[in-house]
Amino acid sequence: MALLSVATPLEAKHLPLLVATSCPSLILRRRLSLPKPASPRRCGRIYASKLPTPPPYPPPPGEQVYQPFRPPPSPLPAKYRSLGTAERLEILRDRLGLWHEYAPLISTLGHDGFTPPSIEEVTGISGVDQNCLIVAAQVRDSLVSSSFDPELLAFFDAGGGADLLYELRLLNAAQRAAAAYRIIEHRLDPKAAQELARAMKDFPRRRGDVGWDRFSAASPGDCLAYTHFRLSRETMSPAERMASLDRAVEAAETEEARKRIEEEIERASRQGEGGGVAAGEETEELRVTVPVVRLRYGEVAAASTVVLLPVCRAEEGEEGIAAAPGRCRAEGELGVMAAERGWARWVVLPGWEPALAAGNGVAVEFVDGRVLPWRGSGGWEEAVLVVVDRGRREVRAEDGYYLVGGEEEGRGKGLGVERGGKLMVKGAKEALGTVVLVVRPPREEEDDMLSDEDWN
Repeated sequence: MALLSVATPLEAKHLPLLVATSCPSLILRRRLSLPKPASPRRCGRIYASKLPTPPPYPPPPGEQVYQPFRPPPSPLPAKYRSLGTAERLEILRDRLGLWHEYAPLISTLGHDGFTPPSIEEVTGISGVDQNCLIVAAQVRDSLVSSSFDPELLAFFDAGGGADLLYELRLLNAAQRAAAAYRIIEHRLDPKAAQELARAMKDFPRRRGDVGWDRFSAASPGDCLAYTHFRLSRETMSPAERMASLDRAVEAAETEEARKRIEEEIERASRQGEGGGVAAGEETEELRVTVPVVRLRYGEVAAASTVVLLPVCRAEEGEEGIAAAPGRCRAEGELGVMAAERGWARWVVLPGWEPALAAGNGVAVEFVDGRVLPWRGSGGWEEAVLVVVDRGRREVRAEDGYYLVGGEEEGRGKGLGVERGGKLMVKGAKEALGTVVLVVRPPREEEDDMLSDEDWN
C-alpha cells in the first residue's frame, strides 16, 4: 500500500477506497481532498560558460604561480640559428669559427637524424672528435656559469683547448675552475691535464690513508702531489720511489704538504743508504714496507695490464693455501687463461708491480683488516685482500710480513700475518709465503658523486 500524505483527517467511509487501490486516481483524490502531486520539472541544458566564476584568490605566501612551459634557449650561437642543414654541415667541414661555437652544431644535426658516421662522412670529424667537442663545450659553459675570468678562458679557444677541457668532464664545477687555472698557469698538455683531473677525482677517496690529512683537497697541486706521494710508497724500486717524490715536491702547493713529502724523502734516503729510522720517528706506520692500496671503481677496467689470482679465505687455513692453483697461463692465439686445476674463487687486480712480481701468488681474504699486525690497520673495519708470494717462504727480513697458519694467538686453524722479527724470535725459518701487497676495497660512501648544484 502506498503511503499518502493527507491534508484532512480521513473518515471511516473513505478507508475501503484506500484499501481497494494502491494508486489513487485524480477523481479519488478530489473526493478525498488530497493534494495534487507535483509533476516533475524538466531540467534544461547547463553550460559551463554560464556557471558563476569563483572570485580569484591570491596565491599563498612563498608559493609561485604556475607558469606555462617555455622551451630552453637554443644552444647555438645567434649567427648559426637561421642556417639550414647544408650550411651547418659546411661550417663543420671547413671549421669556420671557434671550436666551441660550431661544436653545438653536431648535436643539432643529431636531432635532425644524422648519426656520427654520417657526420664524419660529410665533415671529416671522427666520432671520437665529435664527442670531445660536445663534452668540451659543455665544460666550457660550466666555466662561464661559474664566473671564470673571460680573459683566461680565451686560453682554451685555440685548437687544443677542446682536448684540455674534455679531461675535466668528471670534475664538479668548483674543481673544474681550479683545474683550469692550474692548466693555464703551468701550460699543461692534454695528458698532464688528464693526470691532474684523475688526481683531483681520486683524492677524496683516499681519506684515512697514510699522509692524506697533510694535503689540501682545495689545491689541485696538492691532489696531484698526493698521487705521486702515494705511488712512491707502492713502488719497490728505490729509483722510481725518489722520482715520484721529486714530482710530488714540484706539484705541491701548500707548506704542510711539502713538509710531509720532505719527511718521506729523508726517510727514503736513509733506507737507501742502509741506515735505520731516527729514534724520534720510529713508528709502526713508517716501518711498514708492504704497499697498501685502495682499489678504485673502474680501475681494473682502465688498467692496461691485469693480474688474475686465486682467492682463499683465511678460515680455510693451510689446506686452502696448498690447494689453491698457481698463476694462470695464456694458451693459444686467443690468449685463453688456463689454470692447473679447478678453483671456485678468483680476483682480477690491476697490474701493480708487487702483484706481477709474485711468482706463485695467491690472494687471502680477511673479513676484518684489523687483524693485520701494524698500528695503521687499527681502523680498517673492512675486508682486505693480502697478496702472498708462496714462492718466497724463507723468513729473511725482520721488518717483512709473512703469512702463517696454525693455532697461534687464538686463530684456530685460520691464517694470519706476522712480522719477520716475531717469527725469528720463535725460531721459525719458513712461512707459508711473503706478503707483497695489501688491497683495500673501494669506498662507496666517499665516491665524490656530483651534487645537483655541481651540474652546471
